Amino acid sequence: MSPSPARPYGTEQESGLHTQLCAFNSAFAELGLRFRWDAATLYALAAIEGEAARIASYIQTHHPHLLNAYSIEFLCEAILGRKNAQAPGEWRAETTLQRAATSQQAAAATRDGWDWSEPGLPALAGA
Repeated sequence: MSPSPARPYGTEQESGLHTQLCAFNSAFAELGLRFRWDAATLYALAAIEGEAARIASYIQTHHPHLLNAYSIEFLCEAILGRKNAQAPGEWRAETTLQRAATSQQAAAATRDGWDWSEPGLPALAGA
C-alpha cells in the first residue's frame, strides 16, 4: 500500500479557510484594492455575522477613505461578487471560533509542559 500524499492543509476546515482567503484576496486585487487578508484578519472579523458586514466593518475601520468615492454597499457587492465567483459560499465563522477557543484552552492547559487536565492530578485546596 502506498502512502497517501501529504495535504498542504491539515484539515478540511484549514483548506476551506485557505480557499476563502485566496478568493477574498484575489477579489481585492482584481478591484485594485490595496489590502490583503490573512487568517488572523478573518479570525478577528469572525464575531461579525455575515460576509458583507465583515467587509463593511473592515473597510470602515481600516480604509474609510474609500467611502469618499464609493458607497459601502457598492464595495461589498463588488468584493463578494468576485469572491463568490472563485469560492462560493460563506466562510463558517462559528466553527473557526470554536476551534480558536479550543486551541487557546489547550495552550493554557499545556503551558510549562504540564497537562493540568490530566486525570488523577490532585486539585489545589479552594480551587
